[in-house]
Amino acid sequence: MNIPDPSSLSYRNACLLQECIKSKDLLAGKSVHARIIKYGLHFSVILLNNLMNFYSRTGCFFDARLLFDEMPERTIFTWNTLLSAYSRQGKMGEATEIFHKIPNRDSVSWSTVITGYNQMGRFESAVKVFDKMIKERVTPTQYTITSVLASCAAIQALDIGRKVHSFAVKFGLSSYVSVVNSLLNMYAKSGDPVMTRVIFDRMEYRNTSSLNVMISLHMQHGRVDLARGQFERMSERDIVTWNSMIAGYNQHGYDLDALCTFGNMLRDSLLLPDKFTLINALSACANLEMLKLGKQIHACIVSTNFDTYGPVGNALISMYAKSGGVQIAQKIVDQTGLSCLGVIGFTCLLDGYVKLGDLKPARQIFDSLRDRDVVAWTAMIVGYLQNGLNNDALELFRLMVREGPKPNNFTLAAMLSVSSSLTSLNHGKQIHASAIRTGQASLVSVNNALITMYARAGSINCARKVFNQIHCFRDIVSWTSMIMALAQHGLGEEALQHFEKLLAAGIKPDHITYVGVLSACTHVGLVDQGRRYYNMMKDFHKIEPTLSHYALMVDLLGRAGLVQEAYDFIEKMPIEPDVITWGSLLSSCKVYKNVELGKVAAERLLLIDPDNSGAYSALANLYSVCGKWEDAAKIRKLMKDGGVKKEQGISWVQIKNKVHVFGAEDGLHPQKDEIYKMIAKIWEDIKKMGFVPDTESVLHDLEEEVKEQMLRHHSEKLAIAFALTSTPENTTLRIMKNLRVCNDCHSAIKFISKLSGREIIVRDATRFHHFKDGLCSCRDYW
Repeated sequence: MNIPDPSSLSYRNACLLQECIKSKDLLAGKSVHARIIKYGLHFSVILLNNLMNFYSRTGCFFDARLLFDEMPERTIFTWNTLLSAYSRQGKMGEATEIFHKIPNRDSVSWSTVITGYNQMGRFESAVKVFDKMIKERVTPTQYTITSVLASCAAIQALDIGRKVHSFAVKFGLSSYVSVVNSLLNMYAKSGDPVMTRVIFDRMEYRNTSSLNVMISLHMQHGRVDLARGQFERMSERDIVTWNSMIAGYNQHGYDLDALCTFGNMLRDSLLLPDKFTLINALSACANLEMLKLGKQIHACIVSTNFDTYGPVGNALISMYAKSGGVQIAQKIVDQTGLSCLGVIGFTCLLDGYVKLGDLKPARQIFDSLRDRDVVAWTAMIVGYLQNGLNNDALELFRLMVREGPKPNNFTLAAMLSVSSSLTSLNHGKQIHASAIRTGQASLVSVNNALITMYARAGSINCARKVFNQIHCFRDIVSWTSMIMALAQHGLGEEALQHFEKLLAAGIKPDHITYVGVLSACTHVGLVDQGRRYYNMMKDFHKIEPTLSHYALMVDLLGRAGLVQEAYDFIEKMPIEPDVITWGSLLSSCKVYKNVELGKVAAERLLLIDPDNSGAYSALANLYSVCGKWEDAAKIRKLMKDGGVKKEQGISWVQIKNKVHVFGAEDGLHPQKDEIYKMIAKIWEDIKKMGFVPDTESVLHDLEEEVKEQMLRHHSEKLAIAFALTSTPENTTLRIMKNLRVCNDCHSAIKFISKLSGREIIVRDATRFHHFKDGLCSCRDYW
């Protein structure tokens, strides 16, 4: 019997194990293991190392560890094999333990840990391990350099990347193609396009990876045409090439090009899409709301048994949620589990429910999320805000402060928007304090929201203070917010001064800025300036007017008594006027008693919105002020017969964090007796001071005494009477009203401010009125 030579047997079995690794044939590998034991070769360190390598690479991690523990002798290769197995599994805690136990760590040991951290997304840890490697004077290999450069690129650590570059040169590794490509990638992703170009131009050999980096660089800087040109000149394209183009198109809003490129890849190449291809293709479908194509991509994913957990599943959820398939998105969440739902998927699903007006399922998902980061909290808060559920948003924010992550600038900006909607100065101040505590108060976006919040809550001085504090960091939003705030408060001249400063600073205004400018002109009657700025917007800044600009010009002309010119302006508009435009003309017709044009405006308004109660009321009031009582009665009967209900005027005031709402002749408030007693006393006192009730404001054919009683019990007067009895002396009163304040109330509040020695700030449907010492900030022009 011939006994095989042990050395040739060892060599043959080692080769067989390498073939089993390549084919991932577990059964064949275990047969080789049995042969090794049969022939007594299980004491060969080389063979056992190969066996360990086979088990770790075929997923038999337990067998690899068992073999390691039983080995009588271990080489550095043995240790590195086990270390590599742990790293590939993502078990970096165990890998680090093994690393520290290795007797004589070599460059492979260090590189394995660096690569493991890099693949797990722990880029800072990879860089720290490289730093220790250099300090221990271990010479890095090309694989070490490429891994650490990939980590630098991921966290955009340009300075560290430059140091790694110097080490690559020092150790003679800078000529390797893989290292040069990694350097190219690092400089491109870390924001140094000049050095990227220098390295690219100096490359003696450029492969597909090199060209891919340049495509990504062009896309990163918005040079889509250059990226397309580079792509079209390439003779060989790999999956990264196609992904770079699809992702670049998607990120820059060229979603149709992204989908066309995706289609070309499937048609013209033998490549199969990977998760990055699918994520970007689904993102393009979501942006275009192409549900049908998204479903086809989903079918492709299912038919190829592609893993739908993680990023691809989240991309599917986002696509369905954005494209009107919220129910399908919910089914995917149910199938994959909430643990796989990422923040982007959640926010898209939330947005889908917001569009449907159904936030209950979204909140259930939010409550079930295990790792709710600041983005998830903010998305839920914004969802409530967009659906008008301001109190729910406020409650969730309070919960976030108590139990959740630290709010960021987006959270605070959203909450300040809530405070603006609730016109709650106290809530706004609390959020401002929170921004200061968390270090967010210096951010421009937060300050812009603060300006708007303070302005809407009636504190224009606080809005000014915030604006002045960010004088070095103002952007167009800052200027626009302040101009809009000043316009709202009737400080038109100051608003226009800010606009001129904006222009002097070389900042280009946008269409929203011009809304603020024209609004400022409207509120103080600056007709000539309004015309000039309107022409400047069109002719100099080349901004096409929107319906908002047209409506403001009509309002500007109408308020100034130029009713016919306002009507002519409407007739010349290149787009169809909306309800607001005709409503502005109708209001002006009422003030200036122009029945004919008022009738036209009302008719045109009702053609657009037949159930608009404001149009009926305004026309009836117009007839009434002109003494046409029968015509007014006909309009009111028409309203009644058509089931159109007049919007009730209400006013509200916040006292000690509680909102108190009042209607005209309100008898529901628990302190009604005290309130009516107070308003009766105020009424008599201001009449003694010279106040004359404007009974013409009561547009009904009634006795004077009845008219006066109705005027006395208007909602804003009741709110003021209550506020005076419920607050300390010298406290500023802040009253909100849903409709425009009437002439009688405006006159009465001037007298009340003088009588009480209080500043009374009233926000009506169009603007703020600051009453103090018997005067109003609007100068009686509103």
